[in-house]
Amino acid sequence: MVWFKPRYIFFGIIFALLIWYSMELTQFQFEKFKNVPNMFYFIRDQFFPPNWTILPRLIDASFVTLAMAFLGTVFALIFAIPLSFMAARNTSRHPLFCWFNRSMLSGLRSIPEIVFGLIFVVSLGLGPFPAVLAIMLHNIGVLGKLISELIESAEIGPQEAMKSVGATRWIAVLFSILPQIWPNVLSHFFYRFEVAIRTSLILGFIGAGGIGQQLFNHFQTFQYKSVAMDIFVIIVLVIVVDFIGGKIRERVI
Repeated sequence: MVWFKPRYIFFGIIFALLIWYSMELTQFQFEKFKNVPNMFYFIRDQFFPPNWTILPRLIDASFVTLAMAFLGTVFALIFAIPLSFMAARNTSRHPLFCWFNRSMLSGLRSIPEIVFGLIFVVSLGLGPFPAVLAIMLHNIGVLGKLISELIESAEIGPQEAMKSVGATRWIAVLFSILPQIWPNVLSHFFYRFEVAIRTSLILGFIGAGGIGQQLFNHFQTFQYKSVAMDIFVIIVLVIVVDFIGGKIRERVI
């Protein structure tokens, strides 16, 4: 059998050693799972019933969270589309220009939103605006890479057809590639929008507002029934966004 070849056995041993070494570094111990029932007892006793009285305040905070995620992702898409064309090998003017743009997108993608958020909070002050900028910059890097890969895999036939009828290079590229990749671009957009909602929750821990800040405040003051309500609203928010995004993708695709 192919799995018993020496090289596969060797890779299996290396893989097992990596798992063991990672478990040692992270102090991963199976015996600690015996404390899991205590966690369930704690949740049962401290988190239930949720504090429904704060629901109106959380709904307002939900709109702030949605606005942060939406603006950050929309602005990121607006900037990422032209940058992705300049970073794709088949549409960039020069290999050096392509390398520069790809490196810039990699740099933006490698910096977590929380780092951008900390920088902007210090320089711009507390509030949702620094969170929007943090989400936007990181998503420019992510969406730019994803869209550039879609551009590179686009069929070349429509481009040649447009050029044969006299279209300029960029007109041919834009109107032959963008219709091909647009459904996938939209799919990536909604996925990053969902991720941005979760990111905005974390950014709330550094004073960006929204449900994240409510969650942080409730944890800090040991209001666990309010924490349960925060988590419930977050789950509903993500489910609703995923449902709406799925319906829009169905219509576009």
